[in-house]
Amino acid sequence: MISALLVAGVLFTTLVVSPALKAMKWSEAERVEVRSAIGQRYARVGTVNLILLLLFAVLDGLLGGFGAVLYAECALLAAVFGLVAVHGACFGRTLARLSAAERRTESAEEARDFLEKRRSLQRLSLWVSWANVLISVAVAALAVGA
Repeated sequence: MISALLVAGVLFTTLVVSPALKAMKWSEAERVEVRSAIGQRYARVGTVNLILLLLFAVLDGLLGGFGAVLYAECALLAAVFGLVAVHGACFGRTLARLSAAERRTESAEEARDFLEKRRSLQRLSLWVSWANVLISVAVAALAVGA
């Protein structure tokens, strides 16, 4: 159940929120700021979900024995925790900072530099997001199979 919530939340933000923001008539910088606010809010829910999932996996191991599937699930959960931490701490904050700097600058050349840096980081952020989706699906599959 909790693993399904994890996957649903990740898929919702990746497949619904991001495309919806792209469809808005805002500038890219404004969309980044809105996405950052959504991400900060979702981080609270997602973190609680991940902690509960980890606690239930450990409880399952204590009650049913620690096997290969449980070790794999815990390793994947650790990977998700790492991706979420890096994504929120590095990507989210840096993208918001670049977006704000892009909007504040009066120089067209500086604005282009901020834009290029932000777009490059957004591409990397997208790859991390998709890795998170794939690993979350694997966690859910292991949880269902266990």
